[in-house]
Amino acid sequence: MADYDAIILGAGAAGLMCAGVAGQRGRKVLLVDHADQVGKKILISGGGRCNFTNTGTTHERFLSANPHFARSALDRYTAADFVALVDAYGIAWHEKTLGQLFCDGSARQIVAMLLEECAKGPVTIATGRAVTDVAHDGTAFRVAIDGVAATAPRLVIATGGPSIPKMGATGFAYDLARRFGLKVVEPHPALVPLTLGGEDVLFRELSGVAADVVARCGPKGGGAAFREAALFTHRGLSGPAILQVSSYWRHGEAIGIDFVPGRDSGWLAAEKRGSPRATLRRTLARALPDRLAETLADRLGHPGELANLAERKLAEAEARLRDWRFVPNGTEGFAKAEVTAGGIATAGLSQKTMAAKAVFGLYAIGEAVDVTGWLGGYNFQWAWASGWAAAQDL
Repeated sequence: MADYDAIILGAGAAGLMCAGVAGQRGRKVLLVDHADQVGKKILISGGGRCNFTNTGTTHERFLSANPHFARSALDRYTAADFVALVDAYGIAWHEKTLGQLFCDGSARQIVAMLLEECAKGPVTIATGRAVTDVAHDGTAFRVAIDGVAATAPRLVIATGGPSIPKMGATGFAYDLARRFGLKVVEPHPALVPLTLGGEDVLFRELSGVAADVVARCGPKGGGAAFREAALFTHRGLSGPAILQVSSYWRHGEAIGIDFVPGRDSGWLAAEKRGSPRATLRRTLARALPDRLAETLADRLGHPGELANLAERKLAEAEARLRDWRFVPNGTEGFAKAEVTAGGIATAGLSQKTMAAKAVFGLYAIGEAVDVTGWLGGYNFQWAWASGWAAAQDL
C-alpha cells in the first residue's frame, strides 16, 4: 500500500498551493523540498512584500510554445480567486501600478497563509530533505528522500527552474521530466537585465540613470512593447521595461527604445519655433535626465542651436529618439533572472489537469513548465492556477 496519495516535489508557490488544495480534498500529501524553508522565492519577491497576483491576468500575457496552454487553468482559478483567499486571512494589500497587487505588510503573510492551508488537510511537509532517486513501477512512484523511500500513485513536479541559483534553484525538474520521456523546451533566463557591448558601452557610464520609456522587441506590429521605466546599469540595461522585453529577446536581435513616449510627431520642430536659440541637449533635458539628455544629444551630433538645424535634421533626430536601437550582447543570466522561460514542454501535458499524457500519475506545475508570465505578479498567478488545477485531479 502506498504511503501517500500524492508526493509533491518542491515547496515553492505552486507546490504549496497544490498541497493545500489537495489536502483539503482529503488527499494524504507529502510535500518535499531540499531547501531549509518553504516559499523562499515568495519571501524575497516584491521587495519582501510579494507581488502575489495581477488583476490584468489573461493567457495572452504569458509566453509558451503553445500560447493557449495556460488559458484553462488561469480561467478556472483567477486572480480574484486568490485575492478572495488573501482577504479571508485578513491580509491587507494594495495595488501598486498596472494591476500589480502587493501585501501592505510582509511576504511572510502569504507563506503563512499557504502553510495554514496545508495544515487544514493531511499534508506532511519535509524541508531540508534531498531527493536522491525517483522510480515508477507502472502503478506507484517511489521517491528516495535522503535514502528513505516514500511511495504514492501520484507525483507532482513543482521544483521550478534554475533562475536565482543562490536560492537553491536547479534544473532538477527537467532532468526528472526527461527521465520519464517528457520533452523540454530549452530553458533561458527571463525577466532579466540585458548587457551592452560594442558601440553601446558608453551607455553603461549612465549607471543609475532611469527614464520612462517604451521598450520594444521583435518586428514592428508583431513584437512586444512595454511602457515603463528603463534603468542604465554598469553592465547595460535593466528596469521594468527592459525586464519585460528580455523575455522576448533572442541573441543577436536589437531592442528599440522610445525615449520620448507620448510626444506628438514634429515636437522638435515645435520646440525650434518656440525656443530657436535652445540647443538639442537643453531641449532633451526638459524631457529626460540631464546625463541621458547629454549622451543622446552627443550621439545625435547636433551641438548648435535648434535655429541652425533644418526641419529634415530635426525629423531624423526625432525618429531616432523614438526608436533608438540597442543590440545587447547577452543577459545577466540565471543569477539575476526573476524567472526561467522554457521548461517542460506543454505538448506532453494536459492543459486542464497538468498531468503528463504518457505517464499516468505524473504532473508538472508552476515555473517548471514552459509557461512564463510578464513581470508584475503574473508568474505567481500561474503558480496558484496550475497548482490548483493539478490538485483537482490528485
